[in-house]
Amino acid sequence: MRGWIALLAGAGVLAAQGRVRLDGTWRARTGDEIRHIMVRGDSSAQFGEDVARWRVVGDSLWITLGDGVWQVYGMRLAGDKLTISGGDLEKPVTLQRVGPPAPRPDSLAIPEAPPVTARAW
Repeated sequence: MRGWIALLAGAGVLAAQGRVRLDGTWRARTGDEIRHIMVRGDSSAQFGEDVARWRVVGDSLWITLGDGVWQVYGMRLAGDKLTISGGDLEKPVTLQRVGPPAPRPDSLAIPEAPPVTARAW
């Protein structure tokens, strides 16, 4: 399930080529399974009951579930398609933006961000 953490991204972050907007509702298909991921501009992302915190560093997507480490993935955005790779993924995954994000309920807490040195390898 941790590989699905990589399917999360955020809005209004700076990347090497300028401002990148990644907020929205994303859909990914792997085999027979379809996943929906809600990504918000407040650095939260949600799939099912799981909530994560994200950040973009250059061309990498960093994700944490609050376990004290960042999982780091390579990312490439082309319009409404986001491809992520590396980290704990066996192969690259492409997501399609299918709509805007829903607001995060106040009752849904975002995990604390670990220090940048706390990375999963």
